[in-house]
Amino acid sequence: TTEMANHEEAEIQISELDLLSSMFPYEEEFAVTDQLALAELKHCVENESAEVPSSKVQFILNVKTEVPNVSMVEFSMACALPFKYPTVLPEITVRSSLLSRSQQILLNSDLKTYLMQNFSGEPCMLSAREWVKDHAAAYIDKNLSSSSMTASDATQSEVTTFTRLWIYSHHIYNKQKRKNIIDWAKELSLSGFCMPGKPGVICVEGLQSSCEEFWSRVRRLTWKRILIRHREDVSLEGGGHAETQKQRKFPTLEEKCFDAHGAKGNHMDLGQLYHFLEEKGCADIFQMYFGVEGH
Repeated sequence: TTEMANHEEAEIQISELDLLSSMFPYEEEFAVTDQLALAELKHCVENESAEVPSSKVQFILNVKTEVPNVSMVEFSMACALPFKYPTVLPEITVRSSLLSRSQQILLNSDLKTYLMQNFSGEPCMLSAREWVKDHAAAYIDKNLSSSSMTASDATQSEVTTFTRLWIYSHHIYNKQKRKNIIDWAKELSLSGFCMPGKPGVICVEGLQSSCEEFWSRVRRLTWKRILIRHREDVSLEGGGHAETQKQRKFPTLEEKCFDAHGAKGNHMDLGQLYHFLEEKGCADIFQMYFGVEGH
Protein backbone atom coordinates (compact mmCIF):
# COMPACT_ATOMS: atom_id res chain seq x y z
CA THR A 1 0.00 0.00 0.00
CA THR A 2 2.90 2.37 0.54
CA GLU A 3 3.67 1.88 -3.14
CA MET A 4 0.11 2.85 -3.98
CA ALA A 5 0.33 5.88 -1.71
CA ASN A 6 3.66 6.90 -3.24
CA HIS A 7 2.06 6.48 -6.60
CA GLU A 8 -0.84 8.72 -5.70
CA GLU A 9 1.49 11.35 -4.24
CA ALA A 10 3.70 11.21 -7.33
CA GLU A 11 0.62 11.80 -9.53
CA ILE A 12 -0.39 14.81 -7.47
CA GLN A 13 3.14 16.22 -7.74
CA ILE A 14 3.23 15.76 -11.52
CA SER A 15 -0.13 17.42 -12.04
CA GLU A 16 0.87 20.33 -9.81
CA LEU A 17 4.16 20.78 -11.71
CA ASP A 18 2.22 20.68 -15.00
CA LEU A 19 -0.11 23.35 -13.69
CA LEU A 20 2.83 25.55 -12.65
CA SER A 21 4.51 25.21 -16.03
CA SER A 22 1.31 26.10 -17.86
CA MET A 23 0.74 29.15 -15.64
CA PHE A 24 4.38 30.27 -15.74
CA PRO A 25 5.72 29.23 -19.13
CA TYR A 26 8.88 31.37 -18.95
CA GLU A 27 12.11 30.06 -17.46
CA GLU A 28 12.58 33.23 -15.46
CA GLU A 29 9.32 32.58 -13.58
CA PHE A 30 9.40 28.81 -13.13
CA ALA A 31 12.26 26.41 -13.77
CA VAL A 32 12.78 22.81 -12.76
CA THR A 33 16.39 22.58 -11.64
CA ASP A 34 16.54 18.81 -11.40
CA GLN A 35 15.27 17.29 -14.65
CA LEU A 36 16.46 13.80 -13.73
CA ALA A 37 14.32 13.71 -10.58
CA LEU A 38 11.33 14.90 -12.64
CA ALA A 39 11.92 12.14 -15.21
CA GLU A 40 12.12 9.54 -12.42
CA LEU A 41 8.92 10.86 -10.89
CA LYS A 42 7.09 10.59 -14.24
CA HIS A 43 8.47 7.08 -14.65
CA CYS A 44 7.12 6.21 -11.20
CA VAL A 45 3.64 7.43 -12.25
CA GLU A 46 3.66 5.55 -15.56
CA ASN A 47 4.96 2.27 -14.16
CA GLU A 48 3.14 0.89 -11.14
CA SER A 49 6.23 -1.03 -10.05
CA ALA A 50 8.78 1.76 -10.40
CA GLU A 51 11.12 2.56 -7.56
CA VAL A 52 10.65 5.72 -5.55
CA PRO A 53 12.82 8.40 -7.23
CA SER A 54 16.30 8.73 -5.77
CA SER A 55 16.07 12.50 -5.35
CA LYS A 56 13.37 15.11 -4.77
CA VAL A 57 12.09 17.25 -7.62
CA GLN A 58 13.60 20.71 -7.19
CA PHE A 59 12.50 23.89 -8.87
CA ILE A 60 12.66 27.66 -8.64
CA LEU A 61 9.64 29.96 -8.61
CA ASN A 62 10.45 33.64 -9.04
CA VAL A 63 7.92 36.19 -7.89
CA LYS A 64 8.04 39.87 -8.75
CA THR A 65 6.17 42.16 -6.46
CA GLU A 66 5.70 45.88 -5.95
CA VAL A 67 7.58 47.40 -3.06
CA PRO A 68 6.90 50.99 -1.99
CA ASN A 69 9.78 53.29 -3.04
CA VAL A 70 11.66 50.52 -4.83
CA SER A 71 9.22 49.63 -7.65
CA MET A 72 9.67 45.91 -8.49
CA VAL A 73 11.53 43.42 -6.36
CA GLU A 74 12.13 39.79 -7.20
CA PHE A 75 11.82 37.07 -4.61
CA SER A 76 13.15 33.67 -5.49
CA MET A 77 11.52 30.56 -4.01
CA ALA A 78 13.82 27.53 -4.09
CA CYS A 79 11.50 24.54 -3.71
CA ALA A 80 11.84 20.81 -3.25
CA LEU A 81 9.01 18.30 -3.01
CA PRO A 82 9.63 15.42 -0.57
CA PHE A 83 8.29 12.09 -1.89
CA LYS A 84 5.48 12.17 0.61
CA TYR A 85 4.33 15.63 -0.51
CA PRO A 86 1.49 16.66 -0.26
CA THR A 87 1.07 14.63 2.95
CA VAL A 88 4.12 16.56 4.19
CA LEU A 89 4.92 20.21 3.49
CA PRO A 90 7.12 21.24 0.57
CA GLU A 91 10.61 22.54 1.41
CA ILE A 92 10.75 26.20 0.41
CA THR A 93 13.43 28.83 0.94
CA VAL A 94 12.56 32.38 -0.10
CA ARG A 95 15.46 34.70 -0.88
CA SER A 96 15.96 38.24 -2.11
CA SER A 97 19.01 40.46 -2.33
CA LEU A 98 17.08 43.09 -0.34
CA LEU A 99 16.45 40.87 2.68
CA SER A 100 18.86 40.80 5.59
CA ARG A 101 19.56 37.39 7.10
CA SER A 102 17.20 37.91 10.03
CA GLN A 103 14.43 39.19 7.73
CA GLN A 104 14.87 36.13 5.52
CA ILE A 105 14.67 33.77 8.51
CA LEU A 106 11.49 35.44 9.77
CA LEU A 107 9.86 35.43 6.33
CA ASN A 108 10.57 31.73 5.82
CA SER A 109 9.37 30.78 9.25
CA ASP A 110 6.11 32.75 8.80
CA LEU A 111 5.54 31.13 5.39
CA LYS A 112 6.03 27.69 6.94
CA THR A 113 3.58 28.47 9.76
CA TYR A 114 1.00 29.66 7.22
CA LEU A 115 1.34 26.43 5.20
CA MET A 116 1.33 24.25 8.31
CA GLN A 117 -1.88 25.79 9.59
CA ASN A 118 -3.75 25.79 6.28
CA PHE A 119 -2.59 22.95 4.08
CA SER A 120 -2.04 19.72 5.91
CA GLY A 121 -2.14 17.10 3.20
CA GLU A 122 -3.10 19.32 0.26
CA PRO A 123 -1.05 20.61 -2.68
CA CYS A 124 -0.03 24.15 -1.76
CA MET A 125 2.65 25.47 -4.13
CA LEU A 126 0.36 28.05 -5.72
CA SER A 127 -0.88 29.21 -2.34
CA ALA A 128 2.71 29.50 -1.13
CA ARG A 129 3.55 31.61 -4.19
CA GLU A 130 0.50 33.82 -3.61
CA TRP A 131 1.48 34.29 0.03
CA VAL A 132 5.00 35.35 -0.97
CA LYS A 133 3.60 37.73 -3.60
CA ASP A 134 1.28 39.33 -1.04
CA HIS A 135 3.48 39.36 2.06
CA ALA A 136 7.17 39.14 1.25
CA ALA A 137 7.72 42.82 0.49
CA ALA A 138 6.66 43.75 4.04
CA TYR A 139 9.72 41.90 5.42
CA ILE A 140 12.19 44.17 3.62
CA ASP A 141 11.35 47.10 5.83
CA LYS A 142 11.04 45.08 9.02
CA ASN A 143 13.62 46.48 11.33
CA LEU A 144 14.68 43.41 13.21
CA SER A 145 17.63 45.02 14.85
CA SER A 146 17.99 45.21 18.61
CA SER A 147 15.20 47.77 18.91
CA SER A 148 12.25 45.79 17.60
CA MET A 149 13.09 42.21 18.33
CA THR A 150 15.66 41.31 20.89
CA ALA A 151 16.22 37.73 21.89
CA SER A 152 14.23 38.23 25.07
CA ASP A 153 11.22 39.51 23.10
CA ALA A 154 11.36 36.41 20.96
CA THR A 155 11.27 34.04 23.90
CA GLN A 156 8.70 36.21 25.64
CA SER A 157 6.31 35.96 22.70
CA GLU A 158 6.72 32.16 22.49
CA VAL A 159 6.02 31.62 26.15
CA THR A 160 2.79 33.54 26.05
CA THR A 161 0.88 31.27 23.68
CA PHE A 162 -0.76 28.09 24.91
CA THR A 163 -1.60 25.69 22.10
CA ARG A 164 -3.69 22.56 21.76
CA LEU A 165 -3.28 20.47 18.62
CA TRP A 166 -5.84 17.87 17.56
CA ILE A 167 -4.07 15.47 15.22
CA TYR A 168 -5.83 12.90 13.07
CA SER A 169 -4.14 9.84 11.61
CA HIS A 170 -5.52 7.16 9.30
CA HIS A 171 -4.37 4.64 11.93
CA ILE A 172 -1.88 4.25 14.77
CA TYR A 173 -0.82 0.65 15.50
CA ASN A 174 2.96 0.68 15.55
CA LYS A 175 4.30 0.20 19.10
CA GLN A 176 7.43 2.27 18.47
CA LYS A 177 5.36 5.22 17.23
CA ARG A 178 3.09 4.93 20.26
CA LYS A 179 6.14 4.96 22.52
CA ASN A 180 7.59 7.99 20.68
CA ILE A 181 4.35 9.92 21.08
CA ILE A 182 4.33 9.39 24.85
CA ASP A 183 8.09 9.95 25.32
CA TRP A 184 8.18 13.12 23.22
CA ALA A 185 5.17 14.59 24.98
CA LYS A 186 6.84 13.96 28.32
CA GLU A 187 10.13 15.47 27.14
CA LEU A 188 8.33 18.59 25.83
CA SER A 189 6.05 18.93 28.92
CA LEU A 190 2.90 18.36 26.87
CA SER A 191 -0.28 16.77 28.19
CA GLY A 192 -3.21 15.30 26.24
CA PHE A 193 -3.96 11.77 25.06
CA CYS A 194 -3.33 9.36 22.22
CA MET A 195 -6.01 6.95 20.98
CA PRO A 196 -4.34 4.20 18.96
CA GLY A 197 -6.18 2.06 16.41
CA LYS A 198 -8.03 3.16 13.31
CA PRO A 199 -8.55 6.07 13.10
CA GLY A 200 -5.79 7.38 15.37
CA VAL A 201 -6.30 10.51 17.42
CA ILE A 202 -3.56 12.49 19.19
CA CYS A 203 -4.19 15.58 21.28
CA VAL A 204 -1.27 17.55 22.71
CA GLU A 205 -1.42 20.77 24.71
CA GLY A 206 1.21 23.04 26.22
CA LEU A 207 3.49 25.84 25.10
CA GLN A 208 3.14 26.66 21.43
CA SER A 209 6.81 26.09 20.61
CA SER A 210 6.69 22.65 22.27
CA CYS A 211 3.53 21.67 20.36
CA GLU A 212 5.15 22.72 17.09
CA GLU A 213 8.30 20.75 17.88
CA PHE A 214 6.15 17.70 18.72
CA TRP A 215 4.21 18.04 15.44
CA SER A 216 7.37 18.41 13.36
CA ARG A 217 8.77 15.18 14.91
CA VAL A 218 5.56 13.18 14.58
CA ARG A 219 5.02 14.33 11.03
CA ARG A 220 8.45 13.02 9.99
CA LEU A 221 7.49 9.44 10.89
CA THR A 222 5.93 7.40 8.08
CA TRP A 223 2.14 7.69 8.01
CA LYS A 224 -0.51 6.71 5.53
CA ARG A 225 -2.20 10.01 6.34
CA ILE A 226 -1.73 12.45 9.21
CA LEU A 227 -2.87 16.03 9.64
CA ILE A 228 -3.80 18.66 12.18
CA ARG A 229 -7.60 18.60 12.26
CA HIS A 230 -7.92 21.57 14.60
CA ARG A 231 -5.67 23.91 16.48
CA GLU A 232 -6.43 26.09 19.50
CA ASP A 233 -4.17 28.97 20.49
CA VAL A 234 -4.69 30.99 23.66
CA SER A 235 -2.62 34.04 24.51
CA LEU A 236 -1.67 34.01 28.15
CA GLU A 237 -1.28 37.16 30.18
CA GLY A 238 2.07 36.86 31.88
CA GLY A 239 2.54 33.40 30.45
CA GLY A 240 3.92 31.86 33.63
CA HIS A 241 3.82 28.21 34.66
CA ALA A 242 0.63 28.64 36.70
CA GLU A 243 -1.19 30.28 33.76
CA THR A 244 -0.13 27.39 31.54
CA GLN A 245 -1.33 24.77 34.02
CA LYS A 246 -4.70 26.52 34.28
CA GLN A 247 -5.30 26.08 30.54
CA ARG A 248 -4.67 22.34 30.52
CA LYS A 249 -7.66 20.04 30.05
CA PHE A 250 -5.56 16.89 30.54
CA PRO A 251 -3.23 16.19 33.48
CA THR A 252 -0.58 14.19 31.56
CA LEU A 253 -0.33 12.53 28.18
CA GLU A 254 -1.64 9.01 28.30
CA GLU A 255 -2.75 6.43 25.82
CA LYS A 256 -6.51 5.90 25.87
CA CYS A 257 -7.93 2.62 24.62
CA PHE A 258 -11.71 2.52 24.38
CA ASP A 259 -12.95 -1.10 24.26
CA ALA A 260 -11.59 -2.15 20.94
CA HIS A 261 -13.80 -4.15 18.62
CA GLY A 262 -13.48 -5.19 14.99
CA ALA A 263 -11.66 -8.21 13.58
CA LYS A 264 -8.21 -7.05 14.63
CA GLY A 265 -9.50 -5.57 17.84
CA ASN A 266 -8.34 -2.20 16.61
CA HIS A 267 -11.45 -0.17 15.94
CA MET A 268 -12.07 2.02 18.94
CA ASP A 269 -15.48 2.64 20.43
CA LEU A 270 -16.14 6.17 19.23
CA GLY A 271 -19.09 6.55 21.60
CA GLN A 272 -16.69 6.17 24.51
CA LEU A 273 -14.28 8.63 22.90
CA TYR A 274 -17.16 11.10 22.66
CA HIS A 275 -18.00 10.74 26.36
CA PHE A 276 -14.34 11.09 27.29
CA LEU A 277 -14.09 14.34 25.27
CA GLU A 278 -17.37 15.56 26.74
CA GLU A 279 -16.04 15.06 30.27
CA LYS A 280 -13.00 17.14 29.35
CA GLY A 281 -15.13 19.91 27.88
CA CYS A 282 -14.03 19.15 24.30
CA ALA A 283 -17.18 17.58 22.85
CA ASP A 284 -17.26 19.96 19.87
CA ILE A 285 -13.96 18.45 18.69
CA PHE A 286 -15.67 15.13 18.01
CA GLN A 287 -17.61 16.61 15.14
CA MET A 288 -14.47 18.15 13.66
CA TYR A 289 -12.89 14.73 13.59
CA PHE A 290 -15.76 12.62 12.40
CA GLY A 291 -18.18 15.07 10.82
CA VAL A 292 -21.14 13.82 12.82
CA GLU A 293 -22.90 14.97 15.95
CA GLY A 294 -21.65 12.90 18.85
CA HIS A 295 -24.18 11.29 21.19
